[in-house]
Amino acid sequence: MDREWNDSQPIYRQLRDRVVAMILDGVLKEGDPLPSVRNVAAEYRVNPLTVLKGYQQLVDERLVESRRGLGMFINAGARSLLLQGERQKFLGEEWPRIHATIQRLGLKAEELLNGASSRSSADATPSSSTEPNPPRDKEKR
Repeated sequence: MDREWNDSQPIYRQLRDRVVAMILDGVLKEGDPLPSVRNVAAEYRVNPLTVLKGYQQLVDERLVESRRGLGMFINAGARSLLLQGERQKFLGEEWPRIHATIQRLGLKAEELLNGASSRSSADATPSSSTEPNPPRDKEKR
């Protein structure tokens, strides 16, 4: 986990988001234990209650379970639950902006699927121009 904190969100929320990212990335798998509250608090120099609050959010979301005397563990199905939620969030919040940009720029599906590499290589390839020596400005695009 990154040791830097962002002032735009509470630290407990950032801790929660980091654990979620680790689950989505496969770093933490179903059944894996979370690092102890004390260890995280000491390592990141935050109050243990802050760590506990972040972990409690994960428990409330049913991503993690607390086992008395053993610690907190990733629940079965946590990753698929997160993926479903993240997909809905993307489609509801981010995709409309991306789609509007695509429409505004007049991009086609083929261009998006082929990526910018095909577009930039087409720009770099000299075209058959009627000018014998095209100006240098056009070649550097």
